[in-house]
Amino acid sequence: MIDMKDILALLCPPLNDQLAEGLIKEFISQEQRYVLGDWEPATLDGGQFAEIASRIIYHVDSGNLNLHKSVNSCLKYVVDENNSNPHRFPQRRTALHLCRVIKTIYKFRSQRGAVHIDPEYTANELDSTLIISNVRWVMSELLRIFWSGERTEITRVIKEILRFDIPAVLSMNDRQLVLRTDCTVEEEIIILLYNAGETGMSREELGKAIPKAASTITNGLARLGSAEQREVVRKDVGKFILTPLGAKRVREELSQKLTLGS
Repeated sequence: MIDMKDILALLCPPLNDQLAEGLIKEFISQEQRYVLGDWEPATLDGGQFAEIASRIIYHVDSGNLNLHKSVNSCLKYVVDENNSNPHRFPQRRTALHLCRVIKTIYKFRSQRGAVHIDPEYTANELDSTLIISNVRWVMSELLRIFWSGERTEITRVIKEILRFDIPAVLSMNDRQLVLRTDCTVEEEIIILLYNAGETGMSREELGKAIPKAASTITNGLARLGSAEQREVVRKDVGKFILTPLGAKRVREELSQKLTLGS
């Protein structure tokens, strides 16, 4: 797993290390709430992420570091409708796009009262999807612009910094265990691989982690990796990892099974 210090070393400078670390932590927090199905209004507007992102853009654009400047003040300077400020942000057009998206994140409020799309898909869930998509875009753009390492590493870095402790997975003595007892073999495999991130898990490690017949684990991996599902793929080093389809299944179908609740 990529260490936070290694990530910051490839972003700072030009980014301020305190702001950059805060942004990454807020990014992880937003993603975790989304994946775990937390649609509470107070967590949906991404306010803290927007505050830090706006200060980063303002710092780069103005050359002035202000850890407490308001979102509106930061964005006002960068947008500069009267064209009266000097601008240092590497890509002026991208800076303006970032300001628009950050403003959307910051101003958006998900308090839609009793409005529901259907009994299983609420307005809060739709709002959360909108916000997390915007947060991901801002984070990806800032990495694209300021990452000083290999460009091909950016996608892997994003996946790695999104890793967080899944409540339903116990790690003990180099062994992983899904604590839920209501998961199918396929679901256990997917949850374990989601938890493992880009590192992945070998067939042997999955066998130790899943207390079920070896044949059912082998068959489960075969189905998940089949042409029909394509949710798991085996890397050259022999480790299995989730494909984007597998990660999508976790977010859309298994969020409730990532926790220890009912």
